Amino acid sequence: MERKYQSENFVSLPLLLGGSDETDQTGKTSFIKTTFHGLNALSGVGILSTPYALSSGGWLSMILLLLIACATFYTSILIKRCMDFDPTITSYPDIGDRAFGTSGRILVSIFMTLELYLVATGFLILAGDNLHNLLPDVNFEFWGLGIGGKQSFVLIVALLILPTVLLKNMSILAYVSASAVLASLVIIGSIFWAATYDGIGFHKSGVVVNWGGIPTSFSLYAFCYCAHPVFPTLYTSMNKQKQFSKVMLLCFLFATITYASIAAMGYSMFGSEVESQITLNLPTGNLSSKLAIYTTLINPIAKYSLMMTPVINRLEERFQSNSNKESSFIPAIRITLVISSVIVALTIPFFGYLMSLVGAFLSVTASVLLPCLCYLKISGTYRKLGFELVIIGLILLMGILILVTGTYTSLIEIIRHL
Repeated sequence: MERKYQSENFVSLPLLLGGSDETDQTGKTSFIKTTFHGLNALSGVGILSTPYALSSGGWLSMILLLLIACATFYTSILIKRCMDFDPTITSYPDIGDRAFGTSGRILVSIFMTLELYLVATGFLILAGDNLHNLLPDVNFEFWGLGIGGKQSFVLIVALLILPTVLLKNMSILAYVSASAVLASLVIIGSIFWAATYDGIGFHKSGVVVNWGGIPTSFSLYAFCYCAHPVFPTLYTSMNKQKQFSKVMLLCFLFATITYASIAAMGYSMFGSEVESQITLNLPTGNLSSKLAIYTTLINPIAKYSLMMTPVINRLEERFQSNSNKESSFIPAIRITLVISSVIVALTIPFFGYLMSLVGAFLSVTASVLLPCLCYLKISGTYRKLGFELVIIGLILLMGILILVTGTYTSLIEIIRHL
């Protein structure tokens, strides 16, 4: 496909959602819609897990949330800068390829795919847990085969998610993203109402710091900001790509304020007894609790397709390059991905520990380490000592610390509970 370039050296091509190269055009997604996509990617499941992260590390661990927020915002800008250096870059694996060749592309693709796939799978586990908590006595029977409540709810949510996975238009998907952002606000309001008017209150003082839980806090906070593999897709979809930095600033500010607010509320409500998903602590008899739990289910439905989009893109592009034509089997790729993630969700019962592992190992690598390393290589910044190199070096050290300690702690906890 012959590609045209703007004077600002930004890429001018269609969003490669289906591997299509029919026309040459800039992205069509507006500033507002891209902001909703970014908010959808950053805000969601983390809202439910930050109270548990805060309870693990104590009140001072809130500083870690702010550190990771600043670091990951900076690495999102580094991704943009990498794409500006080479207009042919349209995806996260392209950045790895530009920096380190084929080995870089493979490494980035592996971590991106695993992270997004497991995060999306975590959405199904979350939905099953919350529906089972709300309706513990519900069981289903299919063709004479009895299926327990949690497993059946995972299947039902997967069926609801499937139509959004089949969507190829990011502008249409923006309306789904907007619903997820609204859902986040409703969840915060519902939990605040439950504490203030339904008798739960904010009576737990908690601890200032729990050093043994710091690795878990770090890992879960990192998981909250694990959307970086999606950012190149959002960037190439924008019709005014100069505004991407502003989109990121708004998204990270909103997400951080939201995470900090719900973490403080949840820890004040339940203290060290808070669950890995705060909605599991709420009394199911109250209207506010039911609203929070049901609204929680919007996030998996809205975020699943956005998280899976880069994975789907790469698979469809590879399939089409091998077949050299548009195939009617392309939708089967999307359906197969959903089915496989359902199988994983039914097999792994530990939402909190799984997300902690994803945060420590995959999210830190994909959202902190790889953007820094790729930028250093592409820009050549590593050749000259300066303020920028010092900042990136400190971010790399923080990322390595989280990766080592968080991964070890998460694996120990998973093995202990098997």
